[in-house]
Amino acid sequence: MIQSIPLKKLVPSPRNVRKSNDVLADLQLRADIAARGLLQNLVVRKGKRGKFEVEAGGRRLAALQALAEEGTLPENQEVTCLVIEGEESEVREASLAENFQRLAMNPADEAQAFAAIIEAGATAEDVARRFGLTVRFVEGRLRLASLAPCVFEALAEGTITLDMAKAYGAISDVERQAHVYAELQDAWYQITPDTIRRMVLDATVRGSDPRAVLVGRDTYLDAGGRIERELFDDDASESWIDVALLEDLAHKTMEESAEKVALEYGLAWVRATLGTYVSHDLVEGLSRLPCEPAPMTEQEVQELGELEADYDRVAAVLEDEDSDEDEVAKAEKELVVIDRAMRALNDRPPVLADELKSGAGAFLVLSRNGEPTLVPQYYTQTEVITDEGVVEPIEESGAAKPKGSSLSQRLLDELAMQRRDILAIHLANDPALALDFMVFTLADADGHDWRAKKASTLVGSVATGPAAGFEAKDAPASAALAEFAGSLDESWRAGTSEVERFANFQALSDEARSAWLGHVVSRTLIASLACERERSVPLHEILGSLLEIETAHWWRPTAANYFDRVAKARTLEALDAAGGPELVSRYAASKKAELSSAAERIFSGNFIGEPEVKERAQAWVPPIMRFAGSEGAELADHGGDEAVNAEATGEIAEQAA
Repeated sequence: MIQSIPLKKLVPSPRNVRKSNDVLADLQLRADIAARGLLQNLVVRKGKRGKFEVEAGGRRLAALQALAEEGTLPENQEVTCLVIEGEESEVREASLAENFQRLAMNPADEAQAFAAIIEAGATAEDVARRFGLTVRFVEGRLRLASLAPCVFEALAEGTITLDMAKAYGAISDVERQAHVYAELQDAWYQITPDTIRRMVLDATVRGSDPRAVLVGRDTYLDAGGRIERELFDDDASESWIDVALLEDLAHKTMEESAEKVALEYGLAWVRATLGTYVSHDLVEGLSRLPCEPAPMTEQEVQELGELEADYDRVAAVLEDEDSDEDEVAKAEKELVVIDRAMRALNDRPPVLADELKSGAGAFLVLSRNGEPTLVPQYYTQTEVITDEGVVEPIEESGAAKPKGSSLSQRLLDELAMQRRDILAIHLANDPALALDFMVFTLADADGHDWRAKKASTLVGSVATGPAAGFEAKDAPASAALAEFAGSLDESWRAGTSEVERFANFQALSDEARSAWLGHVVSRTLIASLACERERSVPLHEILGSLLEIETAHWWRPTAANYFDRVAKARTLEALDAAGGPELVSRYAASKKAELSSAAERIFSGNFIGEPEVKERAQAWVPPIMRFAGSEGAELADHGGDEAVNAEATGEIAEQAA
């Protein structure tokens, strides 16, 4: 039942599942309510002494109370609320559902809420079905709820990442988790999930462990390390107890080795890891340099030819049915030796050209026998992408040029994911195009270079994004996608078997099945931007043009999602595109924070100005967020010299590459 309730009668519910908030997002919400009022009702339940407990909408209640305290709203302000009744588990579930559709919850809050629902009698499958999640996701959050209290609190406070928390959960022993967490509080080196996982799984380390071999017994003992040794133990089987100390010493040894290797090979940098291989997170954001094996000498070419002739001669013995058993056995042994010699000549490490070494780097791993080993693969950060999509070089030192036009890796990732959602909601609503896209993608998958970048993940898997854990807060496209998914006819899921569910699905109307088609295709789209190189997906530009997408209707630049994240010069350029030199002159002397706040108001249209300036401001988006051929031409024409310069810079970058 919808009811208007005085603000002073509303109190936070102890059952509200959200325990962690984003201070900046809360301030933005308060400002939005002050400007436009409460756009969504609160969900409340009757409490004691005439009070109503807010089960869903705790952030909005806090914002209303703060506005009342500062005098912006009266204490008896009438607030529209939905009054609900039900069991405590149902109320908690309503709070969880409401929060899932708004500000991304802290994983710790999710874990506690899921655990409470499970304790009330639901199963993990029930929770997954109710909130549109996978059972694996729900079970993962439930494991977080069983972490050691100190680890769980660190996750709730944001002191550790979700991946780190999962690493602590690699073992169920909460005492071991707490012990490792305490040991790592004073660590001087960067803590990674791999470091945590090794330490929680290794209560002790054998003397034969690669880290122990690297550090050495004497160095470990001199640093205060302890060793336990049974009667029949030797140096290899004895137990090293202080794992955190060993990790610390191993990191220092590896970093010292990395510095020496960098000098020896003339590389700009060498990064050390205690892993036995270079993991994906280490090379994220880097470009791999092309390398070719060193050419063979004349002597090596001659030797390889002789080995190949020997191989053919010996192989003929095995192919001859008249060869006796002794000859066959001898031939098999000879082939092993010949093959090993041929591999030694052919499998040579790649050689990096001397002119590339000043800007190149590599990784030093710890081999299984405890030796620092350089991986013969070379990487560099030789380019950044401007918000016009132009590739610009980085100076030889490896640091990006301090130009106002370059954007951070994280911002580019977030913008790409938001732009993907805009394309997805349009494709979801055009099932005919989605069908064409799906069939073409599946048909075109054969006979092409497997290394070529694809426009989607079409085999049914859901695309994620380059920025882990990021969700666009209150973004219209993301909200529309969630609403679209919630409107799907799921009655067919009631079938108890796959055959029955398929029959139920076939019985749906054409409209319902078309909606499902748009949904499953749209969720496969990968994140992209209208730029060159890495984030470019030309097929997305074609789809955007066919769908006539106007990005400005679905995404507006704010201080949080753009202006606070770019150089002041970039914000002034945006103001120039909207209002010309006159608008720029009003804010040129402003501080960065003030400028960002003003830019947010202007580009939302919430300012006093000429109609044509407002129109341009509300239509402006960074060029990398547009879809080619589907955006208005007015802003493209405005500042045309900049576009020409950007295009020329892109051509120069391509020629240089």
